[in-house]
Amino acid sequence: MRLEATTIDIGTSRPLVLLNTVDADELGAHPLDRVRIAWDGATTTGIVKRTDELVEAGTVGVTEPLDHVHGDVEVTLAGTPPSVRCVRKKLDDVELERNELERIVRDIHENRLSDVELSAFVSAVYANGLSLAETKNLTEAMSGVGQRLQWDASIVADKHSIGGVAGNCVTPIMVAIVAEAGVTMPKSSSRAVTSPAGTADVMEVVSDVEFSIEEIERIVDETNGCLVWGGGVDLSPVDDEIIRAENPLSIDPEGLLMASVLSKKRSAGSSHVVIDIPYGEGAKVESLVAARELADDFKRVGDYLEMDIHCAITHGTDPIGRGVGPVLEARDVLAVLEGDGPESLRLKSLRLAEMLLEHCGVDASATEILESGRALERFRSIVAAQGGDPNVESADLEPGEESTTIRADRAGIASRVDNRQLSDLARRAGAPRDSGAGLVVHRTVGDEVEAGDRLYTIHAETRAKLEEAMSFADQLEPIRVRSKADALVERR
Repeated sequence: MRLEATTIDIGTSRPLVLLNTVDADELGAHPLDRVRIAWDGATTTGIVKRTDELVEAGTVGVTEPLDHVHGDVEVTLAGTPPSVRCVRKKLDDVELERNELERIVRDIHENRLSDVELSAFVSAVYANGLSLAETKNLTEAMSGVGQRLQWDASIVADKHSIGGVAGNCVTPIMVAIVAEAGVTMPKSSSRAVTSPAGTADVMEVVSDVEFSIEEIERIVDETNGCLVWGGGVDLSPVDDEIIRAENPLSIDPEGLLMASVLSKKRSAGSSHVVIDIPYGEGAKVESLVAARELADDFKRVGDYLEMDIHCAITHGTDPIGRGVGPVLEARDVLAVLEGDGPESLRLKSLRLAEMLLEHCGVDASATEILESGRALERFRSIVAAQGGDPNVESADLEPGEESTTIRADRAGIASRVDNRQLSDLARRAGAPRDSGAGLVVHRTVGDEVEAGDRLYTIHAETRAKLEEAMSFADQLEPIRVRSKADALVERR
């Protein structure tokens, strides 16, 4: 069928093709079918959306991923990508072979799967899991797509936390310490998936995070480290598409988690990686046994990829730091580097930095580097190299002006702090999209509390979002206060 192509301004990462219902019926095209478009000796494939209003009969509308298509085009039906059959197999809990996973990765990368099909793959993994062999093959396939960073250094350090703990922003502090110790640490991070702030979201408060590979190489040459968004340089780009499908569902299945982390690290050229696995009630991993099993799997997949992986199993029952949300976490990071800040964030950052330095065979004291102010100076140099203000201080960072404080209605002891509820509440207030939104946590487990004491403060950038968060908070108990006797029984 000959049609006239016209660009339609609809924000989508999928290559959608809009067909008038009349043309779609004549062609025999149903919603989510594929069509092949040929023009000027070139061909491409799009996913069908039928419409009565957005395009007229005789016209085919193409969205941004296909905006290079123009003029008089030939539109024909195309077959369903073979990877869709592989997705169906996974939905039926059938283990996928290496070539089937490679096919899925290739079709995701080339935009051949619809949002529904991509979500079906993520849901299938969430429901049925991935075997260790599938995880290895998926990780290798994902790291084989997109750009790769290469470094002259024989040891390239990296760190990742699987998340699930509110305010756990140790990475900027670690990068500053390790880079100051002379180890190359080009840290690329994802934005938040299910949390109120990823490392890239926090770093974006004080500097740019989107750079080309050439710009990242320059920053690392100047400072020995960086803190950038991995999606900005096409490192394991399939991971970003999978994360986009996970986001609305707020899920992060274990097999995809490992493939996500290690494909990104491999693409970034990392050789020695410390992975933080917090466990406990409200964290992503709830038991010590499950944390150890995940650590073993990370090590096995790392060995397969010839990467030196070391896992730190940490307590995840309490928030790390006081702030939850981009600005509030950035403020905590700067405060620790300045010699103050939350003790929990300081201690965890030092522990993981010492572990990474030892893992890399470097004889240096993380504590000395932090307490001497050298880590702060290194962090400021990284901020400057990434286009930020190197003189920024923690006191300069102000959260959203709309705020309210939740107070204890009884005296007792804070017997439980629920990370998941705190994160959900911070997201309801607008984090991470609104960088000033989030929470300040005033109590941790074991603290004595009097009636009227502050438990946590909600910050938002608009009154409407603050009211929405307050309404949500009425349904939750993120910080549980019990009498001393009841708290003792609960801990037993």
